[in-house]
Amino acid sequence: MLELLQARPRIGGAELARRLGVDERTVRRYAARLGDLGVPVVADRGRHGGYRLMPGYRLPPLMLTDDEATAVVLGLLAGRRMGLPGQATESALAKVERVLPAGLRDRVQALRDTLGFTLAARDAAAPDTGAVLTLAAAARERRRVRLRYRSWKGEETERDLDTYGLVFHSGRWYVTGHDHRSGDVRTFRVDRVVSAEPGAAGYEIPGGVDPVQHVTRSLARVPYAHEVEVLLETDLAEARRRIPASTATLTEDDGGVVMTTRAERLDGMARMLAGLGFPFVIRRPGELRGHVRALARSLDEQSAR
Repeated sequence: MLELLQARPRIGGAELARRLGVDERTVRRYAARLGDLGVPVVADRGRHGGYRLMPGYRLPPLMLTDDEATAVVLGLLAGRRMGLPGQATESALAKVERVLPAGLRDRVQALRDTLGFTLAARDAAAPDTGAVLTLAAAARERRRVRLRYRSWKGEETERDLDTYGLVFHSGRWYVTGHDHRSGDVRTFRVDRVVSAEPGAAGYEIPGGVDPVQHVTRSLARVPYAHEVEVLLETDLAEARRRIPASTATLTEDDGGVVMTTRAERLDGMARMLAGLGFPFVIRRPGELRGHVRALARSLDEQSAR
């Protein structure tokens, strides 16, 4: 509402309501709230009435230091690159730049225009902002949520969810929690949430629950054609540095680390094992040994060229 009032000398209540997607009573409440915040909104009554800012009023420049402004802009630029909603980040950047002092605004725009990224842009499915905020509030307040969810097949189901937390991973938003429909702890993509309605029932999150760990392990268990188990002759810390949690489960065993994962193609798994640089023992499947030998023969042939 403040953006609209700053852009025009006067605007009617009905038009304000239409532009904001609310009723006129809500517009009156917004005007009163702005007044409480020290923004002088004048309501002109009558046939040609409407709302306007008191003549001469201007919002003061946003009081950010150079370091703070740089941090805000970098956060928005990086968020857009990682797959956060592009329209929201663009409009937020525009608003921040519009209220910065002129000198600082020019320097921030120079950063925006000249900054490059080695990270490839992600084309992620942006979730509904309302669903994200509802799920976040539910997790913090321990309030059960009535979830309407659309599967990858397009089938919609309703379920009650005790939300444990939200996780942003590889350009997508996920929510994890106890699903009362299945009776299990489940992970759902937030961009597939059709609606989320907070309920009154409360719950307690079990001790030791780590939403990030649960989401990454859930994604690592996504069905593929082959189940793979390999003993890596290294320590757990080194294995974790080389192998993302989203691709495999790692556990200490027999003086090494057991890597359990799934693979669509065994020739690709052979290349991954060779690239790790660790001595390894293949436990299953037996066919993986043949792909490792084939890779070794191919590398031997290439070395002789």
